[in-house]
Amino acid sequence: MELEFDYVIVGAGSAGSVLANRLSADGKSSVVVLEAGGSDQRFWVQTPIGYGKTFFDESVNWKYQTEPDPGINNRRSYWPRGKVIGGSSSINAMVHIRGQSQDFDDWEGLGNPGWGWQDVLPYFKKSETSSDGANKFRGGQGPLYVNNVSSQYHPLCQHFIEAAKQYGLHYNPDFNGEQQEGVGFYQITARNGKRMSAARAYLHPALKRSNCEVITRAQVTRIRFSGNTATAVEFIHKGKSCTARAQREIIVSAGAINSPQLLQLSGIGAAELLKSFEIEPLVNLPGVGRNLQDHLDYSTYYRSRLPSLNDQLAPWWGKILAGMQYILLRNGPLALGVNQAGAFLRSHPSRPRPNMQMYFAPLTYTTSGKGERPLMRPDPFSGFVYSIGQIRPGSRGHLQIRSPDPLDPVKIHPNYLSTEDDVKQMLEAVRLLRRMAETPALAAIIDHEMTPGPKSDNDTEIIDDIRQRVSTVFHPSCTCMMGPDRSNAVVDANCRVYGVKRLRVVDTSIFPAITSGNTNAPTIMVAEKAADMILSQAE
Repeated sequence: MELEFDYVIVGAGSAGSVLANRLSADGKSSVVVLEAGGSDQRFWVQTPIGYGKTFFDESVNWKYQTEPDPGINNRRSYWPRGKVIGGSSSINAMVHIRGQSQDFDDWEGLGNPGWGWQDVLPYFKKSETSSDGANKFRGGQGPLYVNNVSSQYHPLCQHFIEAAKQYGLHYNPDFNGEQQEGVGFYQITARNGKRMSAARAYLHPALKRSNCEVITRAQVTRIRFSGNTATAVEFIHKGKSCTARAQREIIVSAGAINSPQLLQLSGIGAAELLKSFEIEPLVNLPGVGRNLQDHLDYSTYYRSRLPSLNDQLAPWWGKILAGMQYILLRNGPLALGVNQAGAFLRSHPSRPRPNMQMYFAPLTYTTSGKGERPLMRPDPFSGFVYSIGQIRPGSRGHLQIRSPDPLDPVKIHPNYLSTEDDVKQMLEAVRLLRRMAETPALAAIIDHEMTPGPKSDNDTEIIDDIRQRVSTVFHPSCTCMMGPDRSNAVVDANCRVYGVKRLRVVDTSIFPAITSGNTNAPTIMVAEKAADMILSQAE
């Protein structure tokens, strides 16, 4: 099968969904999106708390594993990534965080003109409809519905909010407003009790147009070139080799793992690596797959003296009641995320701006079996978890193909906690976590600490515990970094891949540095801005 379109987009995730919508909006330009996964019309994809069900579901999840990492005691990390329409926005925890305004000024300062805060704010606003209404910082007419559901969150969250205030934080009603610092409630991408993925917001409306289509179960294997011009992509569909030709551009939006993998398979990457797999190098770009960044998180689990979501969802009758409430009314615990409250704060007063993010979840699932994370099976006792993680780590890892076989998963080396300052920041954070647990508001409801339990105050032992228990919060990024120096960067400030024509990468992989918080909102912003670039630069 050989097809031809104006634009060929690889990946129907957060970025690909936005691009499909914006590039087809004129009703004339033909757009195809090639998605390796299948339909997102599944109950547990659409149900907000279904995040716990899709976490290990291979029918919608790539289920990646990293290589053993020295920084976390040679443990492997499990990296779920969406293999479904909507990509990871269809299986994530729905927390909507833009990042700090300084993040984007930093991007521009790294040599990426047009990516400063004042440049990207209009695209954040363009992308969203805030349930609280439009203002100087928030959008009111965008496709993505961002919901303030704080009134529906569990009462236990108020104890965390009060504890943070007792610790010295101010209450912040909107982490996506004028400033990020403070304690407050997380906004989620959900509407009327259903997940608001990028596919629901952007792709499905676009598919109503005759000039936009998506092909599911389409595993892209290689980009084809004529000289140094990208002309087509090859993909496997229903067991057959197929080709999609692009009259204008090919845009790779396969995510922080699959985008660099596809470039390497297509001859774009470190020449020595490609030659070792007998792949003819087209462009020597050593940065492909390098500069990998991710967010780590350290959790503490407590038995609670007050009821938590465990009490609602652990008993069989509680599950039935919650299910009926969701089916009949589209509300209740199944209609919400699990990370309900949180904070952005400094691990030490000397830090120039917030460097840590906290999550508070009014439930625990410590008795779930290994390899399980079904949030409808919480512990049979009252409990909660709160955690803290570094949001701008200095550590950078890399990933690379392990063979020329496109179906062979890449080797992922996160290189966690590989800088002294990252370790120091996490040590500061764990001490902060303990101090907050001693505030009257939390001390009053803590029965006892389950994990990690009583520990020495010795720095060495705390660091050992961090390395043993810290875990990813699933924000891989920067593996096709945007920047001016092609010895390290992969794309320029217009998202164009260096050394070739008519090929761009648009997704989380082009971040010059990881943003301060969850990465889905800035990914959507990147795609909104890139769509304008593509349309304005169309030949």
